[in-house]
Amino acid sequence: MRNGELLKSLKDVLRQTSGGGNWLPTDSRWWIKLDLLKTLVQRDLQARYQGSVLGNLWPLLNQLSQLLIYTYVFAIVLQVKLSLKGLPQNNLTFGLWLFAGLLPWIAFTTGIIQSSMAVVGQPNLVKKVVFPLSLLPLVPIFSAFVESLLGLSALIVLLAISTHTFHSTLWLLPLIWLPQILLTCGLGYLVAGLTVFLRDIPQTLGVILNLWFYLTPIVYPLAIIPEPWRNWIFWLNPLAAISEVYRDLILNGKIHHPLEWLSASGVSLIVFFIGLRVYRRLRPVFADVI
Repeated sequence: MRNGELLKSLKDVLRQTSGGGNWLPTDSRWWIKLDLLKTLVQRDLQARYQGSVLGNLWPLLNQLSQLLIYTYVFAIVLQVKLSLKGLPQNNLTFGLWLFAGLLPWIAFTTGIIQSSMAVVGQPNLVKKVVFPLSLLPLVPIFSAFVESLLGLSALIVLLAISTHTFHSTLWLLPLIWLPQILLTCGLGYLVAGLTVFLRDIPQTLGVILNLWFYLTPIVYPLAIIPEPWRNWIFWLNPLAAISEVYRDLILNGKIHHPLEWLSASGVSLIVFFIGLRVYRRLRPVFADVI
């Protein structure tokens, strides 16, 4: 998003909320920031694919392309077997299972990578404008999350068509979105702040996320992991628990990993506060370094 658009968004939101004292709570600054964040995410999503023929359908097509590639490699070439109660045993089922695990991962990695450049990519805002810098890393994170909802909608439709199933547990999805967003925001704050001082962070992230991906049971079933290592993967890797709970809620209609969800929520909350604290400690010197 261009700096001029960001400035215009800030002015518009401040103008809209300046007269809202009757409905705003005591500290209206939070409402102003929330409105500004919403506006910035909308502008970011519009600007990403402005001028393209398919527009905001591109994120969905990118997700579906990854689904087709991984389904071909793991279900057809490597013949990875999967057994899910209540679902037919075929490659389409494997694809739905795979897509359910890929959705949080794609939103997570896209948000992290783009947030790493959120501060260094907006030097004018950092140096010259009274702007809430705490929002900068959040814009790409929430944009990626909104894009993942397109894939989630497609997954639910495909599941309903192929299995004639619509689980009531879908209404519990916000419970797993919370740790997912907290974890992404925490790491987003951390890498956004550190990138100001270490410009190798975005490249390093690519290596770390590639390793992290294959340490997470997304493209392979959890049962393949040896028993002694399985608990370690679950308790130390919140993305493992998040992807499994996604599958529980969407495909199984039951929650098989409640303790793992609690663990992931706790780890995500800790990561969020650590990342936010580091970002706030580094924020005063951003203008001097950039």
